[in-house]
Amino acid sequence: MSTPGRDERRFISGVVEGFYGRPWTMEQRTELFKREHQWGLNTYLYAPKDDYKHRMYWRDLYSPEEAEQLVALISAAENNQVEFVYAISPGLDITFSNPREVAALKRKLDQVKQFGCRSFSLLFDDIEAEMCPADKKAFSSFAHAQVAITNEVYQHLGDAKTFLFCPTDYCAAFCNPNVSQSSYLQTVGEKLLPGIDILWTGPKVVSHKISVESIEEVTAVLKRAPVIWDNIHANDYDPQRLFLGPYKDRPTELLPKLRGVLTNPNCEFHLNFVAIHTLATWCKSSAAEGRRDVESGYSPQEALTLALSDWLQEFMSTDQPGGACRLARLKKDLSDEEPMQTDASESPHVPGPGENPLYTAEPLTPEDLNLLSDLFYLPYEYGTTARVMLEELDWLKNHRPAAAAQTEEWCGRATRFDGMCEAVVQMFNRLSNAPNRSVLYDLYNYICDIKSGVGLARAYVKTLGGQDQPSAQILTDDPEPWGFRGGLSGEFQRMLPGHGNRDLFKHPPMTAVYCIRPYCTEDRAEVQKIFKEMQLEGEGQLPLQTKLISDGLSLGEIPPSPQCALVVEDDVGVCGYALGLTDAKQAAGTDQRPGSDALLRDFPSLVVVQALPRVTDPAPVKRMVTQLLSSIRNSGSRGVFCELRHHDRRMLDFYAKLGPFKAVPADPSVPQDTIIMATQLQ
Repeated sequence: MSTPGRDERRFISGVVEGFYGRPWTMEQRTELFKREHQWGLNTYLYAPKDDYKHRMYWRDLYSPEEAEQLVALISAAENNQVEFVYAISPGLDITFSNPREVAALKRKLDQVKQFGCRSFSLLFDDIEAEMCPADKKAFSSFAHAQVAITNEVYQHLGDAKTFLFCPTDYCAAFCNPNVSQSSYLQTVGEKLLPGIDILWTGPKVVSHKISVESIEEVTAVLKRAPVIWDNIHANDYDPQRLFLGPYKDRPTELLPKLRGVLTNPNCEFHLNFVAIHTLATWCKSSAAEGRRDVESGYSPQEALTLALSDWLQEFMSTDQPGGACRLARLKKDLSDEEPMQTDASESPHVPGPGENPLYTAEPLTPEDLNLLSDLFYLPYEYGTTARVMLEELDWLKNHRPAAAAQTEEWCGRATRFDGMCEAVVQMFNRLSNAPNRSVLYDLYNYICDIKSGVGLARAYVKTLGGQDQPSAQILTDDPEPWGFRGGLSGEFQRMLPGHGNRDLFKHPPMTAVYCIRPYCTEDRAEVQKIFKEMQLEGEGQLPLQTKLISDGLSLGEIPPSPQCALVVEDDVGVCGYALGLTDAKQAAGTDQRPGSDALLRDFPSLVVVQALPRVTDPAPVKRMVTQLLSSIRNSGSRGVFCELRHHDRRMLDFYAKLGPFKAVPADPSVPQDTIIMATQLQ
């Protein structure tokens, strides 16, 4: 499966700058090369999605100024023994069958080759898989088109040290019908020249775990070991997320099965210390050195501890390159000058008796960085402290004490939760005072957001405990903007089905999603089923003593008034309903009589509401009733009543908590097993 000499090449390890968003600066990339060399990594793949000459305007040659920067960058990589791989992404609009397009691609790569670059990559990720009519005439498939142009460019460059190809189906989730049967991957594996390596992200775009078995499967199809483009620390898909956990869930047994691993990390350069540092530790594990299949060669927690220890030193250092040298020169220049004349007013301030003491910044601690990593861990899991905080808040909320019945356990856990919140606040304060401002500025929005969220949770728990704290004032009906998470994107997400269903905190169970919609004739059977099920639950197998108008509505014997019928659905199906009659008197001519003429005069309309026990959240039922009452009010009705049987404690409690509905005094015309509740609408 491998070509002669393939296994003798060094294992590719390093960083791919392949995210969407602001690219890193030339100075940051140079600093990256130094870190890679220091930590034992050997490769940098230049592929910033928003560098317009890399992707959108791939045909355009670099200007003299841009060329000068790239020459310096390639030289800096070489000086640090890092292989600079230049990637180009022509897939947005290239016509594969046009010789002029192929010539333009060669011309662009020839220019970069003149800059001193010896390694290249062609990327066809994140593009439409449909070929234009001209290409359909020339190639039998999209894969054949990509392979043809890649092979031609590879042969044109001749002596490329490394050549990487990124397929359009770059993860198992994209393969149709699966990896082993993908005609696209089969064509790539069979037709792509053996000297070309292939990038692969694993089971998904952002893979939770990458197993040995999955790599063996794709290797068999590609006829070569893949280079992992790892998005485990990528955050370009969500501006509120940051990942400071260790490289994990990739067993070290993978090392001898792979051609290499490149991490595509967080967009913010200074926040990738942990991601890159722990990847370097993983690559240097005992399995890498001896090619032995041993899991014990790498401990994510130990790698994280080592990375955070080194990162702490960076937080405490100056963030300006050469800053120490400039400071030394400044001190020397000042020492050569004559002493300045100063008066007493320019002496350092010393607080007097009764005055405020000088502010002293507390130094950042290893515990602060451990907490920071826990709060911003990995895409599929929170760190230990973050999960404990969620569990404690969930417990405190679900065991809310009565006003005078706070248990010792509740108070103790509330105090513990408050202490964890205070630790987050103190972490924020110490991070804000760290000397390295470049790291802080990359980090600030994230830690400010988590501090705000923790503050809201903290105030909520104090409110549950009956503490009249000023901070609890943010939990009002009219909060300040910082008192809630906002933004149009968040509003859209909250309105869509499935919002919250992928939250990492799985206890309590995933948020149920309910849909309220108008009742239609096809719902009749489901509404009857719910009605009968709830009656059986309340009375066993005994028949109803008296038939009410609401029974006729629920059974479909009496049609609801126009615009006065709604159902609520969950992921199982219809789980509740709300039906109304704007004029109940029309149905009162039969034995199904709700009450006296006085009742019908004051409350001419009728509603019936029911929901299955699996609807544990009353909010969707309340919204459904609110919509129904609004429709009845718009019809001109001045009041509405409902008929409830004594055994239906769930709905009796529901109406009591709903607010407007009150029990109507007993009337001889009302059946003994029935309670009438009513409310005015005008």
